[in-house]
Amino acid sequence: MERVTLRIPKQQIEEVEQMVDSGEFPNRSEAIRSAVREMINEQSESPPEQTGKRGWAKV
Repeated sequence: MERVTLRIPKQQIEEVEQMVDSGEFPNRSEAIRSAVREMINEQSESPPEQTGKRGWAKV
């Protein structure tokens, strides 16, 4: 695995921490990996005319 450094708004990290604290994920890294997998899966399942319309870059 490669290490990636990124900046995430504090509110979003707090929400991720809540998911970790509730046991939904074992740690923040796994929660973020899960989100990336979901994004990739949704992009690959989208018809070509919908690609890019997901708004993934919006905060």
